[in-house]
Amino acid sequence: MIRRGAMAVLATTMLTFGAVGAAEAAYPERPLTLIVPWGAGGGTDATARIVAAELEKELGVPVNVVNRTGGSGVVGHTAIATAPTDGYTIGIITVEIGMMHWQGLTDLTGEDYNPLALMNEDPPGVNVPADSKYNTLEELLADIKAAQPGEFKASGTGQGGIWHVALGGMLQAAGLPADQVQWIPSQGAAPGLQDMLSGGVQMVPCSVPEAKALIDAGRVKSLAIMADERNPVFPDVPTVKEAVGIDFSVGAWRGFAGPKDMDQEAVDKLVPLFKQISDSAAFKDFMNNRGFGMVYAPPEEFTTFMAERDEMFGEIMTKLGLAKSE
Repeated sequence: MIRRGAMAVLATTMLTFGAVGAAEAAYPERPLTLIVPWGAGGGTDATARIVAAELEKELGVPVNVVNRTGGSGVVGHTAIATAPTDGYTIGIITVEIGMMHWQGLTDLTGEDYNPLALMNEDPPGVNVPADSKYNTLEELLADIKAAQPGEFKASGTGQGGIWHVALGGMLQAAGLPADQVQWIPSQGAAPGLQDMLSGGVQMVPCSVPEAKALIDAGRVKSLAIMADERNPVFPDVPTVKEAVGIDFSVGAWRGFAGPKDMDQEAVDKLVPLFKQISDSAAFKDFMNNRGFGMVYAPPEEFTTFMAERDEMFGEIMTKLGLAKSE
């Protein structure tokens, strides 16, 4: 009886340790944190929250969204890059990671992350008032070329923001100085568009989602979009290449990543889930309802994408006088 009792205890102990071992091996076994470098209520925050909700369904644990704002995106992006590598803290990184270091705001680049998935890119349209005399991008660029530097003005974001850099890149691709159009800083596309409608600036390069309400209301028209393909929400708006033969595309993008050297088990679990979410009806409906552009790139392609965009931004920002001196 003593021997049988000892064997029973041993068997129970082995089963217990086996169960514990299995639990330890199963990722995830506790809630995840998803860091957003921008404020609550914005497009990046909303995108992060719909993805977090879908991740919760698949992982079976809470995915807590935490907004870490400040420093023009530096605070949140730093929090993602320096998070523990165990896979329980990830984040949504944005186009600014390829721009901030050129301005001397941080040393962070896309190389400081373990990319998981690129899931959004919104190219800017070249927007003018509906009653503007310009009906094509060709007409607008012709007058910009003939004008004195700074005679034309544009707005839609802060100095050195994505839409400022996008306009500079398009002008540069058109053979014009990147700073031929004077940039008037604003707190975003909405105040920039209002400034345009009141006559303060002649154009606002911003994404379709940001200008959509005013376009739908007949107060703003978009002459072209800086993308490889037309936006399905506005199929009559040509690409810049179609409008003037300039092969130039750019956009504000969002993707998901963890810190560099992130736990491989977590990576292997999360990467296919991001692809699944990208293909899901819930995510597509969310993005379509807001006019957000849907793209998907797995880790390797996302890495290449960030490197290419980083190089392009550096060249444009240098021509605009926005890059820090070496």
